Amino acid sequence: MILYTVKNGVYYNLEDFKKDLSDLGENGFPNKIYINLTNRCSCSCTFCLRSLKEFNEHNSLWLKDEPTVEEVENEFLKYDWSGVTEIIFCGFGEPTMRFDDLTAIAAWLKEQHPQIPIRVNTNGLSDLVFEEATASKFKGIVDTVSISLNSSDAQKYLDVTRNRFGLKSYDAMLSFAKDCQKYVPNVVMTVVDIIGEEEVAACQKVCDENGLFLRVRPYEAN
Repeated sequence: MILYTVKNGVYYNLEDFKKDLSDLGENGFPNKIYINLTNRCSCSCTFCLRSLKEFNEHNSLWLKDEPTVEEVENEFLKYDWSGVTEIIFCGFGEPTMRFDDLTAIAAWLKEQHPQIPIRVNTNGLSDLVFEEATASKFKGIVDTVSISLNSSDAQKYLDVTRNRFGLKSYDAMLSFAKDCQKYVPNVVMTVVDIIGEEEVAACQKVCDENGLFLRVRPYEAN
């Protein structure tokens, strides 16, 4: 599925809702739309839903083919999403793997409904993937960037994310986060509470030292 929503950790295809999306609120769903762009990712995290989640075919986040920019836009045009409270780029893979397509869609969304906040959930490694600074591409079209901090030091981060860039990935992720602050109104670092109070405190210290805001998320069990 390309567009979906989430309730209590379960993913629901937007196709299951009315065209005016009025039944989102009526059935206790948050008025948020998620965009699933790719299966690709620069990490292979130990906690990733690729290995922890199972989906039925209709509600699977696994894409048989990556949707084009036009296909994503056409999916949105099926609905009246003027009452949506947030649109989030977050799917089975890492959305910034398609950075140019992501920003093209975000710019189109802003043209259609400029009042709706747009968020990108990312691992923060796009500078390493594309071998260039990428944060400036969010300017004027993305309202929030949420970055997975995961750990309090480079070795723990590499052990968890198992990314292909090695120990330098941790500092690159933090640099990307600080760079985003120049172009995006809200930059949030996240960790899950399952890492324990001591590690959460260490992550908070990292954020404090780098002028970043930390949000501790509840762990979503399988």
